[in-house]
Amino acid sequence: MTPTLKRTIAYFLPYWPLILLSALCSLVVGAMDGAFAYLVEPVLKKIFAGKDTSIFMLVPIGVIALFAIRGICRYFYDASIKLAGQKAIQDIRNDLYHSTIRQDMSFFHRNATGDLMSCMTNDITTMQEGMSQVVTGLFRDLISFIALLGVIFYRDWQLAVITFIVIPLTAYPAQLIGKKIKNAARRSLDVMGGIGVILQESYSGIKVIKAFGLENEAIKRFHQQNGEYLHQLKRYIKYSSLATPISEMITSLGIAAVVYVGGSQVLSGRMSASEFFSFVTAMIMLYTPVKKLQSSYNIVQRSAGAAERIFTLLDEQPTIADSNSATPMNRSHGSVEFRDVSFGYGGEPVLQNIFISVTSNQMVALVGPSGGGKTTLIALLMRLYDVNQGQIMLDGRDLRDITLESLNQQFALVDQETTLFNDTIANNIRYGKPGASQEEVEAAAAAAYAHDFIIQLPESYETNIGDRGIRLSGGQRQRICIARALLKNAPILILDEATSALDTESEQMVQKALDNLMANRTTFVIAHRLSTVLHADKILVLENGGIVESGSHDDLIKNRGLYKRLHSLQFSDRGSVEIANEP
Repeated sequence: MTPTLKRTIAYFLPYWPLILLSALCSLVVGAMDGAFAYLVEPVLKKIFAGKDTSIFMLVPIGVIALFAIRGICRYFYDASIKLAGQKAIQDIRNDLYHSTIRQDMSFFHRNATGDLMSCMTNDITTMQEGMSQVVTGLFRDLISFIALLGVIFYRDWQLAVITFIVIPLTAYPAQLIGKKIKNAARRSLDVMGGIGVILQESYSGIKVIKAFGLENEAIKRFHQQNGEYLHQLKRYIKYSSLATPISEMITSLGIAAVVYVGGSQVLSGRMSASEFFSFVTAMIMLYTPVKKLQSSYNIVQRSAGAAERIFTLLDEQPTIADSNSATPMNRSHGSVEFRDVSFGYGGEPVLQNIFISVTSNQMVALVGPSGGGKTTLIALLMRLYDVNQGQIMLDGRDLRDITLESLNQQFALVDQETTLFNDTIANNIRYGKPGASQEEVEAAAAAAYAHDFIIQLPESYETNIGDRGIRLSGGQRQRICIARALLKNAPILILDEATSALDTESEQMVQKALDNLMANRTTFVIAHRLSTVLHADKILVLENGGIVESGSHDDLIKNRGLYKRLHSLQFSDRGSVEIANEP
């Protein structure tokens, strides 16, 4: 038994009562197959040789009763094992989501969103189909095989040996084909993950596709990936379709040998016709569970291909985790210090030798050309990544010595992407504080200048805003995000160009909401429009991964360095030239 199969079966163990019920019922069903094959000979002998008409009259009633009991038992074993399989699959899906959602940001850089979605849906569905079919038939077919094997050995051990000897011959080709099925299934699921990536990118970026007239290019890309999926699926179909014909060709040798030897014994008088008919019935019935077991093996291999992908994701360990010495932090005072911090993605340096000291309630602006490291610096502060060198201190404590759960409570984020969920307005605001009362939600909305437009909506706070808040304007979405941050009431605020995509009127309204949000908090602002940070307590100018200037707006203007040049570009008579947003 492979480690993957052992691990899959382990998910069934908590539901052993359902499995036991299924096993008992399948025992009855399997035993009835053996009983039916066994009773053929004496019943036929009494009816036709003994002319016993009373038994002949009871046979139809017996057949009905036998199949009624068999049907009831079959229902219970089928329903109970399928329910156990569904519960096990539910546990796997829960564990997979729990594992992936707690991964650090580097995990999501390595794994495309569409591929993860494909694993959560297609891979688990494939695994579910395999588990349901295999486990459903495992007890029934195995017990039927044992019962029928007992009957044929009881009837004639010599003919039974001839029957049985061909069964092991089917094992090698079945194993060989099964491995190919497993590999083909895994490759096809890999390609299906690529299809998921294309779908996710296409639908989320549909505006760009439409704007640039890229529909044909998107269709071409999808067709190529879909064609590759068909190519891989053909390999699976080829191998899975080979299994049954090969098995039947091998077993036909045993049937032919039994017919010849057994028929010779009947003709010579060493075996009665009814005994031979009983044996042949049992033999034919025996090959049915054998073929089903071989088919189940192929399904197991296909399911194993999906299971390996799933367990690979489950086994990934977050690189950002609590250390053994980490302890919780109460509400921070908001003082932050970067001590000789350096960081890079892989082998590419992004930040080098960063020294920053921020006291409580200060507003710090991060400005500079695209690629300077502004977003990365904030990601390190929130411990989305760990520094390669140096320390980041919060109230004098290294971030790595603070539990992640309590560290997350110290930050509130208002991003330019306005991440909202397909839910009601109230629940989107409540993400800042799960379990918050309606009064708290409305108070936060009022402080964010969002209450007035919310109550004018058809269902007020219970209005569903659609995917990513598509039913709201840009300014409305941003104010919902600000309300969410207000409700969280974290001591440190992160603003990633929160007004860059807004028109003048919306920007003024959002800026008022931001003023409320920034009060009595340490605030870090990633700024691309310098007009939004003129009153910052400290402006840090980043270029090529280092801080090249630091000071107030007036000080930096006097220095006539990079900040002065950027300021002149944005406020020159030629118009406002925006610094490109950092990716």
